[in-house]
Amino acid sequence: MTALCVPSAGLADGVVSVFYYPWFSGLGSGDNHWVQGGYHLPDIDSNYYPSLGPYSTGSLDVLDTQMAEIASAGVDEVAVSWWGRGSTEDQRLPAIMASAEAHHLAVAVELEPYGGRTVAGTAADIEYLTTLGVTTFYVYEPFETAPPAAWTTTIFALRTQGLTLFAQTGLVGQAATADFSGVYTYDIVTYGARELARYCKEAHQVGLLCAPSVGPGFDAERATGDPRVLPRRDGATYDGMWRAALKAGADRVTITSFNEWQEGTQIEPADPPQRLQGMPYASYDGAWGLDGKAASTAYLARTAYWAAKFHAEAKSASP
Repeated sequence: MTALCVPSAGLADGVVSVFYYPWFSGLGSGDNHWVQGGYHLPDIDSNYYPSLGPYSTGSLDVLDTQMAEIASAGVDEVAVSWWGRGSTEDQRLPAIMASAEAHHLAVAVELEPYGGRTVAGTAADIEYLTTLGVTTFYVYEPFETAPPAAWTTTIFALRTQGLTLFAQTGLVGQAATADFSGVYTYDIVTYGARELARYCKEAHQVGLLCAPSVGPGFDAERATGDPRVLPRRDGATYDGMWRAALKAGADRVTITSFNEWQEGTQIEPADPPQRLQGMPYASYDGAWGLDGKAASTAYLARTAYWAAKFHAEAKSASP
C-alpha cells in the first residue's frame, strides 16, 4: 500500500526534543515510581540518584526547576510520557504545559502503550490532547497495537488537521505505509550511533522526517535486572550519538531522556547522596573531565553544546 502524501505542517527544522516522565511522587507516597524494585526510600531503584532527591513531579517547584534546566540545555520541546486519560501523567499534563510555556518550551506527547490502546482510541485521545494545545505526537510502538495499514486512514485524517505524528519503529517502511509524518527510535541500545545514518537515509527515501534518539547511556539493572548496559564512557557515548545524528541529516533530534532514572538514560542532574554513601549509586564524575558539582550538571551543559550546533546546522541548511 502506498502512503498518502500529506505535508507535515508547522514543523520547524532543527527541533531538539527531550522525553520527560511525570510519574514520580515523593517521600511518603505509595506508588511513587522510585521503589519499583522493592527498595525503600530514601534508597531508590536507580543506579543514579537525582540531585533533587526522590522528588514529585506533582510539585510546581520541581516542575519549575526541571523546565528551567531543560531550557538552559538548549532544548526546544518537552515530549511528555502519557498513559491514557485519567492517569497520573494525564492529570499532571496541564501543570507541565504551564511550566514549560513559562520557560518558552513547546510540549509534545509521547503516547505510551497504555491498557486497551487501539487505533480508534488513540485517535480519540489525540483529539482530546489537541484541546490542551498539543500538536506533535510520538506514538510508541504503534505496530504492536495494529499493523501499519490499520493506521493509514486515521493518521492521514489527523495530519490533515495540521498535526505531526512520529512512529517509534526501526522499520521505516511500516511508518511510511501508515502515513506517519516521521520516525524516531527511542531505544538507544538497539539503535546506537552506527544505526542512525542508515535509519535517516531510509526515512528520507520514503519522504519521512527523521527524529533519531540520542542518549547518554543505559543501565536498568537495579530497577529491572535487565543485563544490557550501554556505558556512558565519561560522556563519549552521548557525544558519539549526537555526532552520528547530525551526520545522518536528522530533521530533529530526540533525547532519551531527561528523567528516566530507572533505565539510567537521564541527563537530569545527579549526585550520590551523602547520607547514603554506603549505597551503590553511580555519579557523572569523569564526564568531560569534570567532577563533583560541575559533573552533576555536565549532561545539561553538553546538551546545550550539541543543541546549539544542531540549530546552527539546521539554520544554514534552510532555504
